[in-house]
Amino acid sequence: MNQPSQAALTDAAYKGAALDVDKDFYGSIARSLDERTLVDSFEIPIRSGQGWKVPAGHVCRLRTVDGPQVGDLNIWNFDNPRERFWAARTRQLQAAHVTTFDRLWSNLPFLRPLATITADTLEDYGVDGDGGRVHDTLGTRCDPYVNRMLTGEDFDYHCHSNLTRAVRPFGLTEFDVHDVLNVFQCTGLNNNDQYFMKACPAKVGDYFELFAEQDLLMALSTCPGGDLSVPMWGEGAHDPIEVCRPIGIEVYKLEDRLLSGWTPPELPEYAGGHGLHAQAWS
Repeated sequence: MNQPSQAALTDAAYKGAALDVDKDFYGSIARSLDERTLVDSFEIPIRSGQGWKVPAGHVCRLRTVDGPQVGDLNIWNFDNPRERFWAARTRQLQAAHVTTFDRLWSNLPFLRPLATITADTLEDYGVDGDGGRVHDTLGTRCDPYVNRMLTGEDFDYHCHSNLTRAVRPFGLTEFDVHDVLNVFQCTGLNNNDQYFMKACPAKVGDYFELFAEQDLLMALSTCPGGDLSVPMWGEGAHDPIEVCRPIGIEVYKLEDRLLSGWTPPELPEYAGGHGLHAQAWS
């Protein structure tokens, strides 16, 4: 009997209802701007962070206020922050760079969508001549530990530190800060399979919009590298504060009609035995 190829098995694993997205449902949310009510709005200043709640069934928009600026986003289940954004699995199930109709998945043992992307004004950026794309799950947040290792200096306003301060009002700590979605950031892999970053292509008024599949706690850091047009390490590096800008946050409540038929995602069906009570293979 012919055995299926590994490629065939991989293709089969990535098909089915679990990964299907109702584009009509989410597309309607993005288009029906007159059927939403603004319930929260604020700006996150440069080199800082802030956390906020997004109730299930609401939409959250991140927008560039004064021009290009990278933001490092963390997401948790509001009522149980042990459930949080899982960048690596999102990268495998969706893409290394996410856009409209991609979902942001949570960690084990929860493994369900936290949010679904409903709108992205940078969607048409596509792939540039260097292989760069926007909104990446490849890299992680900048942090003071790597900075100290590379420069010998302390700096307290890297994204890891900004997020640490942002979540303190919600009872969370540095240990709850996790790998991020780099919103508005342009990145890729070079010919040596090394991660690279480019200047942010966003313009004033660009936005990235998420539909909350659960009650969520979100936190965003306005990266101290600003639009990343100035190197922070190595040759030519200097403090890029002149290219740092705020990011605006808006939360919208949707009209009931738009949510018709929608229910929050269920937990996985796996029973959770992990073979702990089974006999070992002989």
